[in-house]
Amino acid sequence: MDEFIVSARKYRPATFDSVVGQRALTTTLKNSIKNGKLAHAYLFCGPRGVGKTTCARIFAKAINCLNPQADGEACGECESCQAFNEQRSMSIHELDAASNNSVDDIRELCKQVMIPPQIGRYKVFIIDEVHMLSASAFNAFLKTLEEPPSYVVFILATTEKHKILPTILSRCQVFDFARMTIQNTVDHLAYVAQKEGYTADPEALNLIAQKADGGMRDALSIFDQMVSFSGKHLSYESVCQNLNVLSSDYYFRLTDLFLDNKVEECMLLFNEVLMKGFDGGNFIDGLARHLRDLLVSRDAQTLPLLEVSEQMRERYQEQAKRCQPKFLFRAIKLCNDCNQAYRTSRNKRLQVEICLIQAAQLTEEDTPGAGLGPAKILKPLFQQLTQPEKTLSAQATPQPQQPAPQAAASKPSAPSTTLSHTSLTASRSAKKNAPLPTIKLSNLGPLINAAVPVTPAKETPEQIPTKKERETLPLNEDELIVAWQTYANMLPHEQTAIVQRMREMRPFKTGDSSFYVEVNNQQVAAMFREIKPKIEDFFRARLHNDDTTMEIRVAPIEKVQATYSKPELYKRLVKEYPQLEKLAKAFDLEFE
Repeated sequence: MDEFIVSARKYRPATFDSVVGQRALTTTLKNSIKNGKLAHAYLFCGPRGVGKTTCARIFAKAINCLNPQADGEACGECESCQAFNEQRSMSIHELDAASNNSVDDIRELCKQVMIPPQIGRYKVFIIDEVHMLSASAFNAFLKTLEEPPSYVVFILATTEKHKILPTILSRCQVFDFARMTIQNTVDHLAYVAQKEGYTADPEALNLIAQKADGGMRDALSIFDQMVSFSGKHLSYESVCQNLNVLSSDYYFRLTDLFLDNKVEECMLLFNEVLMKGFDGGNFIDGLARHLRDLLVSRDAQTLPLLEVSEQMRERYQEQAKRCQPKFLFRAIKLCNDCNQAYRTSRNKRLQVEICLIQAAQLTEEDTPGAGLGPAKILKPLFQQLTQPEKTLSAQATPQPQQPAPQAAASKPSAPSTTLSHTSLTASRSAKKNAPLPTIKLSNLGPLINAAVPVTPAKETPEQIPTKKERETLPLNEDELIVAWQTYANMLPHEQTAIVQRMREMRPFKTGDSSFYVEVNNQQVAAMFREIKPKIEDFFRARLHNDDTTMEIRVAPIEKVQATYSKPELYKRLVKEYPQLEKLAKAFDLEFE
């Protein structure tokens, strides 16, 4: 059995032309070799796995080649190239600064600088992860880096350029390596699969490239892992299963449910996702990404932003034709808001379900709100199977209007300022056949009066409408406590101090319409007096008692108990218990 070599090492580029995704940098390095314009220090910086150390080795091999080619590449056949390939070259040194970052290591390197190369024109020092050097090591390296011997070339490589001292940066030619694109990664993975005799779905390779996040080494490592799991063929389903990535089919199905306003099916689909072990936060991230891809698929100018396979691109374009831009904008906004609130939410599942419920109602004709931000309104999800007989009969048959008295009929009729529950329900049901929640017309009165000008007219006692009866249900102590905690949970995050205090307090009933709360000091009492009217209004509506009042009491300051010495304490005890003195004399005890 042959020794296995991971793909990241086996297919490591050996020439500038084989480097993937860094065409501008490799062209610059080849031209500098071809023209003989070499700097004494280079700094290669960029993300992990994009070819920094690889390009440093290729560059070191090329500048020491005894028979360089016309385009700047190494010949690969001379003694210097053979020594490099066999890892026995004495002219090229590699130093890992992560484990050799002390001043003594740099001083040892400076001693080696003074020895000229044995083969080739240059002695090259490749220092990887150079940002790991200590500050004192950097300072010891400055003079040598600024004025090295003519035959020395330093190539520094790092993933964190911001940690390099400015004095080091000013002495180097800086090359910034780019992150690998999805297409470059997919093409290289397809090349490796072909060389190894594997077959792979384009969607599977695209998913590996997305998971690698711009690092070619990471992509090749994931590719080897997938081959070990799937065998000779890499399918999209097997890669999703092994990488624990949710299949895009779920997002396509969910978008179709959004467009069809099927709220119940959306919640069931999300439950299926949770049962498979996926996190709700990752699910919302994937849904937002899917909606974004649908948005860019609608326009030919933004279509290049969609980094997927050709087959998946057609599927996106097909579904994007059904989605209006307004729907996509508002759905993406919902997902973004849900993602921000998900991290701090206590009930994370409910947070996602609310987002799905709102998204499934965006395309309904009577959805309120306009623009990018949908209104935060949840409609009834499931139709009520049973309703009170009075409500059903009122919705089914309108009540006949009572004839007005003769005195009123003789006068011109004034605009009516009242609406009947029956007419309001009948008019809405004519637009949409769905049961609606009961609406209290008393709440609509101020709005109607403000919108419709009323002409004063003389009314008979029979025409004057009766005022709404005041609600005076007696207070219940258990309901008081529940309402108190409910109000505390409704307060915004800016009032954290009040919320915390309210959660530690409880109201005490003092009458059928009154209660009190007790605070520690006057400062806290002042805080609660500011919000007292709002609390009372909330309790009156919540507990159906319009006379509810709240009293704020300050707890009395407890007297501080005096501290006694042992003799004083003994005297006080003797006063209360005279037998204690007899006991002390009997046993000859003394209290100090």
